[in-house]
Amino acid sequence: MSSNSFPDPSTVRYDGPWTHRDVHANGIRFHIVEADTPTRSTAPLVLLLHGFADFWWSWRHQLTGLAEHGYRTVAVDLRGYGDTDKPPRGYDGWTLAGDVAGLIRALGHTEATLVGHAEGGLVCWATAVLHPRLVRSIALVSSPHPAALKSAVLRDSAQRAAWLPEFLRYQLPRYPEHLLTRHDGTEVEQLLRARVGEKWSRSAEFTETAARMRAAIRIPGAAHSALEYQRWAFRSQWRPDGKRFMATMRTPIDIPVLGLYGEQDTYLLPETLHRDRHLSPDRTLVAIPDAGHYAHQENSTRVNAVLTSRWREQNGVNGSPKDGLVSP
Repeated sequence: MSSNSFPDPSTVRYDGPWTHRDVHANGIRFHIVEADTPTRSTAPLVLLLHGFADFWWSWRHQLTGLAEHGYRTVAVDLRGYGDTDKPPRGYDGWTLAGDVAGLIRALGHTEATLVGHAEGGLVCWATAVLHPRLVRSIALVSSPHPAALKSAVLRDSAQRAAWLPEFLRYQLPRYPEHLLTRHDGTEVEQLLRARVGEKWSRSAEFTETAARMRAAIRIPGAAHSALEYQRWAFRSQWRPDGKRFMATMRTPIDIPVLGLYGEQDTYLLPETLHRDRHLSPDRTLVAIPDAGHYAHQENSTRVNAVLTSRWREQNGVNGSPKDGLVSP
């Protein structure tokens, strides 16, 4: 593909043991990917939410691995990413949580377990606070509570040095879009390589993943949409809606929270994940060996095992009223 051409959104619909679908929720069309399993119509729903400059492919191992344990697993291209619509607005915490709430209902469920990586994890936190009746539990990969991240950046010099420079650089107009898409998206590969463990960065899977992320960020509108998530987070700090959002996010949640982090993650530090435990008292943190910031890809076997083990402890996967299905 030449540097002068841009991928069509449909190019992210990679073949595999899954089905690609379009679902309308919260006023836009979402591209979702659902694992092929005969029990999906009666199984508990698990929604998988990717992070910055990524797309549904990030969850390929969880799509199949969790489905094998009896879950209806659905990976989503978030608003503005992949083959999902890219509206000019709606990249605030309120709307993103509304997106997930709408998806749960559109898929025919009354509740779901949410699994999110990085910024996708922040959407999980927001949905759990703003739509508590729809969220059974949340699991997060390298994604601290929003209040904990803000506190760490302000008070922890190591976390501030690791996280703040790129966040501030992305606030500039137009230049960051050019940065992410120039040279066929090489900036995205550099970000990925800087944040993963050394072993995985030398693997063939890393090469494939980087190539697919580079293509996905070059879909028209994707880079701008991705940056709007971070720009709203910055701009809103001085606006009434942002202050109200952060105040609302400090509402404690009483659902089970599972936090996973790679032992080699140098971008989001373990100390940050441990902050503000009072906001989610039922929180368990698990370190994933041989992994950096993308633990769900770098050590998917271990991540899947931790997820399914934790969920079995909570309430299993056999049919019950708690499965959250809408009655026919």
